[in-house]
Amino acid sequence: MHSFPAIMIGGPPHSGKSVLTYLLSQHLRQRQVAHYVLRACPDGEGDWSQETHPETVRLLRQKGAFSTEFVDRVCRDIAQRHLPLLVDVGGRPTPDQERIFRHCTHAILLSATPEGLTEWHDFAERAGVSVIARLQSVLNGDDRIEAERPVLRGQIGGLERYTGTGGLMVEALVRRLERLMSFAADELRNRLFPLAPTEMVVDLDQLAQNIGMTPGARWQATDLTKALTYLPSTALSIYGRGPNWLYVALALYAAPHPITLFDPRLGWISPAKAECSPQPSMTMLTWQLRPQPAATWLEFKSLHSYLDYETMPSLEIPALASDQGVIISGKLPHWLMTGLALAYDHHPWVAVMQAQQYDRAIVVASRLNSYALGQEIPLVIGNE
Repeated sequence: MHSFPAIMIGGPPHSGKSVLTYLLSQHLRQRQVAHYVLRACPDGEGDWSQETHPETVRLLRQKGAFSTEFVDRVCRDIAQRHLPLLVDVGGRPTPDQERIFRHCTHAILLSATPEGLTEWHDFAERAGVSVIARLQSVLNGDDRIEAERPVLRGQIGGLERYTGTGGLMVEALVRRLERLMSFAADELRNRLFPLAPTEMVVDLDQLAQNIGMTPGARWQATDLTKALTYLPSTALSIYGRGPNWLYVALALYAAPHPITLFDPRLGWISPAKAECSPQPSMTMLTWQLRPQPAATWLEFKSLHSYLDYETMPSLEIPALASDQGVIISGKLPHWLMTGLALAYDHHPWVAVMQAQQYDRAIVVASRLNSYALGQEIPLVIGNE
C-alpha cells in the first residue's frame, strides 16, 4: 500500500525529534488523522516516555544497538506499511542506517545548528526524500515561521519533554501533514476491514462512540465494563488505537474464540503463541517475578532490540500458582502482550500494567467477585 506516505523526522541528537514526533502525533489524533509512529532506532521511545514520571522512564527504557538485522527489519516495516507513518530516526546515522531514509517519502528536519540542518539535508537528498520542513530548534525562544512554501522554514521552541504542547510551528506542520495524510477514515476502513479474517471487526473509535465516550477522549479503566458488555463473545478482529489493557481485555473476553489484531506494519495478525512451563527457556524474553498480595506480577523485557513477529517462536513463560491472579507488564507490542495474557487465562484474574501508571494495574479478566473488570490494583514496588 505504497500510496501511504512515510515521513521521517530527523536531526542530530538532542534536537527534540522524539518530543516533536509525540506532539505531532497528538495533534493528528485530535484531528482524527489515521497514522502510526514508527521509532526507527533500538531505544525508540513510545508515548509512555513523554507521559510518564522521569524515574519510571529510566526504569522502562531499554537501550539497544543498531545492527544490520535491525535496519533490515525497519526497512521492511516501512516498505509494507498499512497506514501513513511518522518515522522517528536515529541522530547519528551510519551509511547502513541511511537505508532507512530511502524507504521514506518525505522528511521533517530539525537541528539546534545550521550545520546540523545542512548535514541532514544532505542525508535526505542522497536518499531521494522530499524535504517538507527545515527547522532550527531552540531551548528558549518563540516559534518563528520564515517561509511556508515550498519548504516550511523557521525556528521552533518549547520542545520540552513532559511540558511541551506545541505552538505556531507545530500547527503549521500539522496542517502540512494533514494534507499528506488525507485518507478519510471510511476509505481506510473500506480498504482494511474486508481483509480481516473474522466476520466481526471491532473498530475501537466506533466502540467508544457506541458506549457514550466523549469523542477523542482516551480510554479509561472505568470504560471497560461498558465496552465488554456491548460486544458479543465471539471471534473478533480489533482495529484502532487503544491501551494495552484494552486489547488484552478484548482478547480474553473473546477466548476461546480466536482474535486478530491490526498492526500498521504487518496488517491483520494473531497474538503471539505462548505456553506456561515449569522450567521455561529465555529465548526471546526475560522476566522478573514480583510477588504481590494474592497475585504474581510478571515484568517482561525483550532480549532483542527488535521483536520480529514473523520469526517469533512459540514462547515458554513461567507457570505460576493457579489459584492466584497474574499481573503482566512490559514495553511490548499488543500482539505479544495479548499472547502472554491468553497463556494465563486459566488464572482467577488477570491484570495489565500500563507504563504511564507504573504504580497500579488494571483488571482485564476475572472470575472472582472481589476483582472487578476495570478495577485498579495498587502494586507493591520494592527498592531497585
